[in-house]
Amino acid sequence: MPNSSAYAKVNGLEMYYETHGAASDGSRPLVLLHGGGLTVDLTFSAVLPTLAADRPVVAPELQGHGHTADVDREMTVSQLAADVVALLDELGIRQADVLGFSLGGLAALEVAVRHPERVGRLALAATMYAQDGVHEEVRVPDYSSPRLPGQDDFQEMADAYAATAPHPEHFQDFLAKVSATAHAPLPWTADDLRGLRVPTLLLVGDTDFVRLEHAAEMRGLIPEAQLAVLPATTHMTLMQRKSLLLPLLGEFFERPTPDRRCSSAADR
Repeated sequence: MPNSSAYAKVNGLEMYYETHGAASDGSRPLVLLHGGGLTVDLTFSAVLPTLAADRPVVAPELQGHGHTADVDREMTVSQLAADVVALLDELGIRQADVLGFSLGGLAALEVAVRHPERVGRLALAATMYAQDGVHEEVRVPDYSSPRLPGQDDFQEMADAYAATAPHPEHFQDFLAKVSATAHAPLPWTADDLRGLRVPTLLLVGDTDFVRLEHAAEMRGLIPEAQLAVLPATTHMTLMQRKSLLLPLLGEFFERPTPDRRCSSAADR
């Protein structure tokens, strides 16, 4: 259960967000960005208690997801990222560590590319930087593929939407809008990734949406990025693999962040 939950007025949204963990003692908060069609609870329930054990955590629900009502505007990765930045402004958070999964990972990457000063450390789970980064059966959905959500997964999404959404009757329209967002062209180039100076951890399942070759390409493009491939792990089980995830995330987020002013001077 969250310590508290509230709504913030950002960019025309009434954005729902939860706060978990200890009050800030000067350490960077951790922002969690959930997957498409999911909620904070569906995405992060397995890992959130440990992640919030010794630091403040902020977990919003993005446009149209969970408690956050949809509005009459296009749902794009750039807009979702702008909403996250606006929420940080509303909460007075100058800089945060960010963990994003799937659609939330796309939003997290966009925040890091466009507003690098707002991100301390960045963990991207099941995240690509171009649409050819996913397997063919994901681009042209083949629901017999083990990489795709199954009937039980869709039922969980439907149940969560019915329990939290202000307009639960809009579930099918919502899914269509999320799908269009996930399949739209992405706003980055390889040079955008080469220019990232945010310490980055890439996480992917060995049977994920994202091609392993693409994850390895991202690791090569982002300076000093790290890549972890979780065995026997699909897209929908990735964030549930807490025995593997928590040591990786704990070590990554506990490391000191390099002084980027020194790095930038050295690069020049």
